[in-house]
Amino acid sequence: MNGELLTVLDHIEREKGIKKEILINAVETALISAARKMLGHDIKDDITVKLDPETGDIKVFQGKKKIDSDEFGRIAAQTAKQIIIQKIREAERDVIFSEYTAKIGTVISGSVHRFEKGDIVVDLGRTEAVLPKKEQISKETYKQGERVRAYVLDVKKTGRGPQIVLSRTHPGLVKRMFELEVPEIIEGIVEIKVIAREAGDRTKIAVWSKDLKVDCLGACVGMRGARVKEIVRELHGEKIDIVKWNEDPAEFIAAALSPAQINKIKIDKESKKVEVIVEEDQLSLAIGKKGQNVRLAVKLTGWDIDIKPRKPIENLLITTEPAKEPSSAEGTLIQELPRVGPKTYDALTAAGFNTVEKIAGASVKELSGIKGIGKKSAENLIESSKELLKGKK
Repeated sequence: MNGELLTVLDHIEREKGIKKEILINAVETALISAARKMLGHDIKDDITVKLDPETGDIKVFQGKKKIDSDEFGRIAAQTAKQIIIQKIREAERDVIFSEYTAKIGTVISGSVHRFEKGDIVVDLGRTEAVLPKKEQISKETYKQGERVRAYVLDVKKTGRGPQIVLSRTHPGLVKRMFELEVPEIIEGIVEIKVIAREAGDRTKIAVWSKDLKVDCLGACVGMRGARVKEIVRELHGEKIDIVKWNEDPAEFIAAALSPAQINKIKIDKESKKVEVIVEEDQLSLAIGKKGQNVRLAVKLTGWDIDIKPRKPIENLLITTEPAKEPSSAEGTLIQELPRVGPKTYDALTAAGFNTVEKIAGASVKELSGIKGIGKKSAENLIESSKELLKGKK
């Protein structure tokens, strides 16, 4: 019988992962309770039980007096059995709690077992986990028996055993998936700096390479996009923007607002606010659908971003009345210059260069900054203006 007991304990140790020492302690505790019940709870002497882990022999003592184990009756044996089962369950719960507490922040797989008030109960094999409704992606639907991968959010102790809480919305899910798909991240060459996510729709992830020879963006995307496509498939079509992290705020913000092209960035470091200027055709792209692109960029960079369209010169208010010609006292009319057509005239006057004197005193950079006037044209205008004024003198 004692040999059979050891065989059972060995089997439980292998199957449940519970250490044999814990099981022996549970048996000894159970037999102490059984002995007290048989002898009466009012006994004053301590009851001790020793189980030999090698032979399986059981010795019971009341104080210093040894009690014949054959005296244990049916009730005592039944009590011992119940307590042993209880202790084994407690030990098994502790093992599961410790095992999954160590897995917090990782990704695990299971199958959909049942549905409870919007929550999904996931079968993990040895135990169950719960995927709460608030941690589910609204666009995703599951059927019983379907495989699901999720992020281990928390492990709680309850009266029914450990409760493992999963999440499909946590940014950590995306991070762990990239770690599984991109060897360079596991090797420590490529680092994920920060992630901003609106689960089910879009994620922005900023990465950085410790080795200048390794392209962090290319490593995460993979050959022909194979790596990122696998993650997108697992997330049921969620869009993923991979951008390069940069310690320069302006460079990082410009990358975070991709795919929009940025014209100019003004940074206020004290208030941590930034004004971003874009061309009008890039405005909707920078803001994104329902403001999603800029919202994710704010989360990614930690800066308050205000996006404004650039106002080109041709959008300035132009009246239908002809521009007032400068008088002779104000300067020489620019119509006197050779090769100045109507378009060039309008552009020069709109920019404030309404006399030959002003053009002669301007720099090539100032004139070439006017739309429609190139560097060569600017040089010719300045040279012609100077020659005209020299001739008049």
